[in-house]
Amino acid sequence: MGKSGIGVGSASIVLVFAVLCLTVFSLITFVVAGNEKALVDAKVSLVTGYYEADALAENILAEILISDLAANPLPESVGNVDINTQWDDELGAETVFFFCHISDVKALYVNVLIHDDSFDILDWRMYDTDDWEFDDSINVWTGE
Repeated sequence: MGKSGIGVGSASIVLVFAVLCLTVFSLITFVVAGNEKALVDAKVSLVTGYYEADALAENILAEILISDLAANPLPESVGNVDINTQWDDELGAETVFFFCHISDVKALYVNVLIHDDSFDILDWRMYDTDDWEFDDSINVWTGE
């Protein structure tokens, strides 16, 4: 007697193939989720570091503005932040600038012009502290 129809063997092959496909897709999803988590953790660290540096810079600026510059000179450092001052003869005011640490490669740069009864923020920005090196190891066509 002859057998007709689909045997158990072909159904098993299809089932094994489906399980393998699902396993590969689940592994890809797991790896992508891990990479996304690492990216989000890095972003959280950068944002948290920025706001901590911003709060420190505001506290330093408040201390500078409260102090009487004529009677007491500014301290050279507050915590781990070095404070630099420079007198501007044209404006008749003192320029104060300092860097607050954000991360290993970023800092918050603050530059303030202090008048007798007011101040002007000249610069308040995130600054890269890491040296950037141009990579010319790949020959790229420049159009010439």
